[in-house]
Amino acid sequence: MNTGTVPVLIVVSGADHLEEALPFAAHPGDAGFDVCAASSVTLAPGQRATIGTGISLALPHGYAAYVVPRSGLAARHGITVLNAPGTIDAGYRGEVAVTLLNTDSTHEFSVAVGDRIAQIVLHPVHTPLFTHVERLPGSARGLGGHGSTGGFGASRSGSSTDDTSTHQRKE
Repeated sequence: MNTGTVPVLIVVSGADHLEEALPFAAHPGDAGFDVCAASSVTLAPGQRATIGTGISLALPHGYAAYVVPRSGLAARHGITVLNAPGTIDAGYRGEVAVTLLNTDSTHEFSVAVGDRIAQIVLHPVHTPLFTHVERLPGSARGLGGHGSTGGFGASRSGSSTDDTSTHQRKE
């Protein structure tokens, strides 16, 4: 497992203190690096807003960064990142912006300059070589898609069918 560092070039604009604008991990070994708001906004219930972070990145070829929600904001305030994960491609050089959504139905949420609003996770990516074929090889899952493994109350086996030979219904 590679736990080394990957060089990422960063430009910070509009920050009074460089250290405060750089993405940072809350704990050693964390995968997510917090990014902060470069402007203030108040989100009404159900409202969304795109907030700049004041940073631009140059990722190395073969990597992407993903913008993901902060779990504490989601759990405590109902704040999530729309279009999560947002993809930052290696060739993108613009400002990293985060679209936040207030999912709370009754309370507004205020973001101040410097508040941690999301995380970025750096990940290696592979360039696919798509090959057209007439038929795909079989798999254990087959054509099962959305909801095919059951939902709330489904058995642990993942079966969404009521197979009375292996499952007995209590009446």
